[in-house]
Amino acid sequence: MSHGNHSHHPAAAGPLTHAPAAPTGHPHHGGHEHDDDHAVHTHGQHAGHSTAMFKNRFWLTLALSVPVVYFSPMMGHLLGYMPPEFPGAAWIPPVLGTVIFLYGGQPFLKGGLQELKDRTPGMMLLIAMAITVAFAASWVTSLGIGGFDLDFWWELALLVAIMLLGHWIEMRALGSAQGALDALAALLPDEAERITEGGAEIVPVADLAPGDLVLVRPGARMPADGTVVDGQAEFDESMITGESKTVPRGTGDPVVAGTVATDSSVRVRVTAVGDQTALAGIQRLVEEAQASSSRAQALADRAAAFLFYFAAGAGVLTFIGWTLLGSVPDAVTRTVTVLVIACPHALGLAIPLVIAISTEQAARAGVLIKNRMALERMRTVDVVLFDKTGTLTTGEPELKDIAAAEGAEADAVLALAAAVESDSEHPVARAIVRAAGARNLALPAATGFTALAGRGVRAVVDGRTVHVGGPALLRELGVVEPEALAVRTRAWMERGAAVLHVVDGDGTILGAVSMEDAVRAESRQAVSALQRRGIKVAMVTGDARQVAQAVAADLGIDEVFAEVLPADKDKKVAELQARGLKVAMVGDGVNDSPALARAEVGIAIGAGTDVAMESAGVVLAGNDPRAVLSMVDLSRASYRKMWQNLVWAAGYNILSVPLAAGVLAFAGVVLSPAAGAVLMSASTVVVALNAQLLRRLKLNPSEVQ
Repeated sequence: MSHGNHSHHPAAAGPLTHAPAAPTGHPHHGGHEHDDDHAVHTHGQHAGHSTAMFKNRFWLTLALSVPVVYFSPMMGHLLGYMPPEFPGAAWIPPVLGTVIFLYGGQPFLKGGLQELKDRTPGMMLLIAMAITVAFAASWVTSLGIGGFDLDFWWELALLVAIMLLGHWIEMRALGSAQGALDALAALLPDEAERITEGGAEIVPVADLAPGDLVLVRPGARMPADGTVVDGQAEFDESMITGESKTVPRGTGDPVVAGTVATDSSVRVRVTAVGDQTALAGIQRLVEEAQASSSRAQALADRAAAFLFYFAAGAGVLTFIGWTLLGSVPDAVTRTVTVLVIACPHALGLAIPLVIAISTEQAARAGVLIKNRMALERMRTVDVVLFDKTGTLTTGEPELKDIAAAEGAEADAVLALAAAVESDSEHPVARAIVRAAGARNLALPAATGFTALAGRGVRAVVDGRTVHVGGPALLRELGVVEPEALAVRTRAWMERGAAVLHVVDGDGTILGAVSMEDAVRAESRQAVSALQRRGIKVAMVTGDARQVAQAVAADLGIDEVFAEVLPADKDKKVAELQARGLKVAMVGDGVNDSPALARAEVGIAIGAGTDVAMESAGVVLAGNDPRAVLSMVDLSRASYRKMWQNLVWAAGYNILSVPLAAGVLAFAGVVLSPAAGAVLMSASTVVVALNAQLLRRLKLNPSEVQ
């Protein structure tokens, strides 16, 4: 870290300042609104039907089912009442039942035909078969054809109503993941206050362009990405990073669309609008995550297809078996029940619902899962490899230590250095001034500031010239460190620190300060928490070995790769993989793209660059390395939920189908189609509620232990 020419350095880019173009999903920004008819659905099973459609059809079907059930002789017999008799009363169940079949059953009939057409038999085809068989058998009975007593109108009505209810519950649950996108879209205000030569004017956010100057008042949201040019405010960035603590932003600092200035007004120069904003990039990532497939989802698809053939085969065998026993009505009844009970509804819901909720929960915590496979692999990771600069450290210099020469005081040395550096914009200078401010030191006035290229700076303080600089400055001035001071500075340099000396005008060295890359306070917690979870932590850096070892010792890191060229970082990932380890690579993306792509899980921190976001399977919206823990915990928890749901759904079907086929009929145990529908929907509800338990997982980085 040399302290050379103090030319003005641009402010370091903050998180999310380089997000890729993406649809904002917000009508005011040229994006697209999410039509309700294109809500999230499972494996295409709902054929584009919306949550509202299932809800509306359920309530109307339920209303029509009441008279169907009430006027059913079988229901009257079961409940001990006599259905009213009047001219036409007997036709109420057939007429309303037909309406229920055609209206309430339409989504299942259309879905079943589509599955037949696509040659992808599944749950919709099973439901369509069940209600069609029940409908045909009931009309045969109502018309008195063949003397059958197969009055299934009430069971058909309840079956359709319960199936619609189950789908409505499922669509609501899956739709809540889409809510993460809708919530992001809602973050952008409709209007902005633009500052022009003629004064302030209120304009639609869509009219803003890069370079515009906008005024953001207390409590208002940022209409676009930008840089603060005047004022200072505490910004609530929780909707982007998942961290509830406000962040101070002042002149030169980047601010992100959708964040809130909580306490003061600021003037901001717009740098990105609409599809180019960080918020739009986040939405694109969430959309990609929700659209991406995964191995577990493919497993659920295969299991659903297997259950179709299993159910269809069981239905055929049931019909043949009961027919051979001489009971065609029982054959039809048992076959209908088998087709109802075997619907892999819960199975089809088990995996997608867990993944949808996981993606949503992660997005709300600032963990953006681009590829669902990354979420699934994270639970198997053996080692997390962190890039040092910008990931475990801030990438900004920090004053670490002060040493005063004999006859001088440490605070006086720091105050002099800060006074000289106060007019410089160099990151090192800002760090020295910041350290003096933290100690509440009064700075003497400095004049005549001059930057000395490659050597340091000088200024006149209290009538005397004071220099601040590194070894090149000492050589130029022809001065030598006192031995006692030299012992301290050599120790600093051995651990990789940059050393700056404070030299009086007469050539007297008053003292020295050490500058090091600032380690993030959260890094220690992240490293120790990963190790508690049984995961090794490694670090890769291009810095000198002594610098890397110092940071590793500070953080308690297990393994260090130092002096690694940017192009060789992926070789270190391969080296770990060659040992049989599964690797998660965490980097800011500047030189890490090949390593992010090679690792089992690539995690870009701080959403640094477009390339990093493309290479990584996961993007952390903020710069907090503890968010990696959220990924580990979420991966493990969601995997448990997937298997719990799979075992419940598949086990339930495999055990219940023989019962529905009537294998225990000799013992008086029979399942009607309606009872099968109730049990099937109960299984769906159990799976949905189990997946919802994922919402109890704490994913805020500051809450993860």
